[in-house]
Amino acid sequence: MTTELDWYGCATFRLRTAGLTIFLDAYIDRAPMAAGAGRSAADVEECDWIVIGHSHFDHLFGAETILANTSAKLIGSYETIRVLEAAGVAPERMLCVAGGETVDLGGDVRVKVFPSLHSCVWSQRGIVAPDRVCLGDVGLSLQEQQARMAELGRFIASALDKGALEHLLGGMAGHSPRGDGGALLFHFETPEGSLLYQDTSGHWTRVVDMLQPDVAIVAAAGRANVDGQPIQGSLVDFVVEHVAHTRPRQVVLSHHDDWLPGFSYPTEVGPIRTALEKRVPGTTLLELGYVDGTELF
Repeated sequence: MTTELDWYGCATFRLRTAGLTIFLDAYIDRAPMAAGAGRSAADVEECDWIVIGHSHFDHLFGAETILANTSAKLIGSYETIRVLEAAGVAPERMLCVAGGETVDLGGDVRVKVFPSLHSCVWSQRGIVAPDRVCLGDVGLSLQEQQARMAELGRFIASALDKGALEHLLGGMAGHSPRGDGGALLFHFETPEGSLLYQDTSGHWTRVVDMLQPDVAIVAAAGRANVDGQPIQGSLVDFVVEHVAHTRPRQVVLSHHDDWLPGFSYPTEVGPIRTALEKRVPGTTLLELGYVDGTELF
């Protein structure tokens, strides 16, 4: 028996292990001209579980379609469940979590849920190079962050072409200013090995210190959030720090492709690879293509 991982673009993956099919996030449909696997959520015919890292549309959108077409159940934050219930998903098909729970998925597979942090989207107007050092923006109030986020929203609306903007607005239907709903980390324990899943660049240091997965999926986009403040450093620094704390044998990146042209661009992997080789030499970076059936263990 093997465990396979397929990347669908952005931070969405399909995990196949112990006879189960598990989607990590559900954002498969893409804006026009965006990178992706050329698939749709409507193409998914087999799914046992969906886990959602946070409630933004580029992670949650598509879950309602997969749930409608399969017998899957979903695990997510209370905001994730609110959005999906408003979209017509029956509450009994969803499990609300906030961190601290362990869910039995069947087939001797369990997932432990941990609280996490969303990247500091409000601190930047666009995606910057992964090795660019970012300083400042420390100690801002929630109101100041929300004002920055509103400015970013206006910028994105002006930067996107018509097709991408329509995709964005359609995906955000039913969402509210409550935003990400509280980011989560998921630590899967399977008969073959363990996997840590993260879909946005942030963490609580003392939480990730407790985790030692065989494989870690680490988000590599935006200004990272470390212990509630924007990193005083680069995205490369965040990825390497996260890996140094968790010490996996293998690392897979997420959220690093050009998922929303006009706002995003593909993260350059070279600086991340070089820094990992230098500072965490016992860990191998796996560079996945779209839906290429990578065997993890």
